[in-house]
Amino acid sequence: MDDPLGVRFAAARVAEQAQHVHIDEQALQDASARFEDQFRVPAWNHEYHFGDGSERTANYILLLDALNFSFWGEPRWGIDFRGEQLNGYWALAAALKHAIEGGLDLTDARVLASMDEATLADILRGRGVIPLLRERCAHAREVGRVLLDKFDGQCARLVERSSFDAAGVAQSVIEHFSSFRDAPVYHGLIVPIYKRAQIVAADLYGAFGGERWGALAGIERLTCFADYKLPQILRRWGVLRYSDTLAQRVDARIEIPAGSEEEIEIRAVTVVAVERMRAALSRRGTCLSSVEIDWMLWDAAQIPAPDGKPYHRTRTIYY
Repeated sequence: MDDPLGVRFAAARVAEQAQHVHIDEQALQDASARFEDQFRVPAWNHEYHFGDGSERTANYILLLDALNFSFWGEPRWGIDFRGEQLNGYWALAAALKHAIEGGLDLTDARVLASMDEATLADILRGRGVIPLLRERCAHAREVGRVLLDKFDGQCARLVERSSFDAAGVAQSVIEHFSSFRDAPVYHGLIVPIYKRAQIVAADLYGAFGGERWGALAGIERLTCFADYKLPQILRRWGVLRYSDTLAQRVDARIEIPAGSEEEIEIRAVTVVAVERMRAALSRRGTCLSSVEIDWMLWDAAQIPAPDGKPYHRTRTIYY
């Protein structure tokens, strides 16, 4: 598989050396068979996402993914939206949509460039307090400033200058927006994971239904978006096996430091596991991209399981 961002190569190198996270091949094959029978690629959610089919939608997606990280905590942050209680990513997406529809144009780069913490806190007000508010505010300002300085205030220009190529969009985001440069170091090896940069391209594709600024070639060249929900569901299914020490820490909800050996292994081996699932499904005659498998796994991870293992806790701006 082509690897334009170097994510697959680096993840495979980590998996070869990993001491704390391993893949159970039989469980992976079993999960692939079950996965094929029980899950479908989810449609784009228009209820919680803002979208008007214009360039404004592209700016919304870039902002959303600039703020899309670290929702865990006790009590967990959430909002009430049209009679529903939402938390995590869906709460973020809906809170931004609510603000835009209420007259605060968060699709205007000038508004983002001057964002302050009080305004963002008001946009994200709800049950509990969202973690890393200061960092989120800095990301919003970066989105606005860079769009104004480099792309005429429009994410759509970034897409166009990336030749409507999915990996090219991700690479442009990495190059121009420092908050998306998700590349920790593991035993001297730089490990690009680029969760949020890749998801910008995938979300543009989803939001526009593969048309206009979502008409991106090469979506299949992207990897999964390694976060804390994917390894959780893969571990629940037995695909990922943790060392006793790591399993005890994760199950006790002890924070795993960002950039630690254990944390990098969890994310990198998740990437490798999804690639192997993709290959296993292909051999069974089901051709899915890693992005589609990611979306399906993320949806599956939202279903509560009485005996399910918790996700690992890492406080980071990258996922």
